[in-house]
Amino acid sequence: MRKLFIIAIILFPPVVYANVVWPSAIADLSANAASSIAGILLIPLAGIAWEFFPASIYQQAFDWGTFNPVTWVATFILGCFINAVIEGAVYKKWFAPHFRYKSREFLWLLVANAISVGAAYISFLIVPLKA
Repeated sequence: MRKLFIIAIILFPPVVYANVVWPSAIADLSANAASSIAGILLIPLAGIAWEFFPASIYQQAFDWGTFNPVTWVATFILGCFINAVIEGAVYKKWFAPHFRYKSREFLWLLVANAISVGAAYISFLIVPLKA
């Protein structure tokens, strides 16, 4: 069992190290619950804001619709960033008052969220939504 744990640490360092900063399961569950609940509203609002300003400029220039590669990448980045900011706020408020958004810990939050948001993106490739 110990060898399996060591192999997992070597093969998946971003996932492991992202949670080592706050080893408490309660802290992780609280931060992920908060980002899930708040993200239901904030991520679509960020997408709408994206469509009004940056996307409207390049979509008109290239004659692209809403679902284009630039928007997919921006959605991924916005999703990672919004989740990391919310989770960081939970950690700072209740579990780690020394947490700073300009720190290595925040970078690990971004990496961990990139993995989970990336998994959501891959799910669209495996089982695409049908109109």
